[in-house]
Amino acid sequence: MDAGHRDLLARMFEAAVDAAQPARRIPLYLPEPPKGRTVVIGFGKASAAMAQALERAWPGPLTGLVVTRYGYAVPCERIRIVEAAHPVPDAAGLQAARAMLETVQGLGPDDLVICLVSGGGSVLLPLPGAGIALEDKQAINRALLACGASITEMNCVRRHLSRIKGGRLAAACHPARVVNLLISDVPGDDPVDIASGPTVGDATTCQDALAIVRRYGIALPPGARALLESGLGESVKPDDPRLAKVTTHLIASPQMALEAAAEVARAAGVTPLILGDSIEGEAREVAKVMAGIALQARRHGQPAGAPCVLLSGGETTVTLRGGGRGGRNVEFLLALGIALNGAPSIHAVAADTDGVDGAEEVAGAFLAPDTLARAWAAGMPPRDSLDENDAHTFFGRLGDALVTGPTLTNVNDFRAILVT
Repeated sequence: MDAGHRDLLARMFEAAVDAAQPARRIPLYLPEPPKGRTVVIGFGKASAAMAQALERAWPGPLTGLVVTRYGYAVPCERIRIVEAAHPVPDAAGLQAARAMLETVQGLGPDDLVICLVSGGGSVLLPLPGAGIALEDKQAINRALLACGASITEMNCVRRHLSRIKGGRLAAACHPARVVNLLISDVPGDDPVDIASGPTVGDATTCQDALAIVRRYGIALPPGARALLESGLGESVKPDDPRLAKVTTHLIASPQMALEAAAEVARAAGVTPLILGDSIEGEAREVAKVMAGIALQARRHGQPAGAPCVLLSGGETTVTLRGGGRGGRNVEFLLALGIALNGAPSIHAVAADTDGVDGAEEVAGAFLAPDTLARAWAAGMPPRDSLDENDAHTFFGRLGDALVTGPTLTNVNDFRAILVT
């Protein structure tokens, strides 16, 4: 890949991540201090960075507990930070969820709970419903990740198998005032889908969750099936009086990140086209559509002539069929490369803004017109890698992986296709 093109793509990704940094966003949404106590709770990949930003900006005393992904903790003085596993929950997350419920017990009407929520919080805060073991939740989570379900579908199931999600944590805070500060990593930015909505009301039902389970043929353990079929796993609804003092603010979103990347493109003399901030679907199928748009731009100057960049966000899915390392962004990128088939003057990047694509400590990768030719020369048939869901290995061996480490934020996937 031409160094100039890669540098521009990297700078657009960096701008997208920087726009969603908690240190920038948290101070803009601070509530008025209460007469009583201020308790901070939080969960998600960005929650520790959010807690640190809150501590630095808050004018009075506070205490709290936040759970984030292993490797994502940052120093805090008054808020306790714990780490747990993602994308499959572990015992540390279970202990944190129990401790969080205890943290909000006994609050009064003059107290304030500031809830810091970001993507990944659903897995980081596992508290199985009655009759469900942590091992059951782990197995269900793996099945949901592998079956191709959307994030909305996955979170619907998670909410109804939990004792803390789907508004239950907010209900436990009653009668205190609750202020949610959310960084969205979900298509559409619906608060109930960000970390499975522990502190917002949920209009979906146990029957909705059962329908999703049947749709994807997921085998439920007996306790989980009984919880859904009996209706005992029902979530807290939006009109529940215990949620009357809950307010929610979206402080960072995929759209904000795309707009920041677009500014970088304009400054470089490249026309940005934001195609959507909530694009979903099978990664390899979305890639075919994006390839068609890129080729139309190169050949016919539509919807814009070169130089232009096609920007998009959202969360694609991967149905695992092979034995590779997965990763929806790199799978998208490899499928894009196959569809473009070495078309000249088209370069791309696809990466997760949290720095982790799938279960790998790799954010994503870069694509160039010569990527497929270099792969063939290295003895890696591109289609074989795609069939094996092994795009991480593919781009890693080519030296085209994008490794950032923890970014301390999460506004979902970022895709940029540069037509020069």
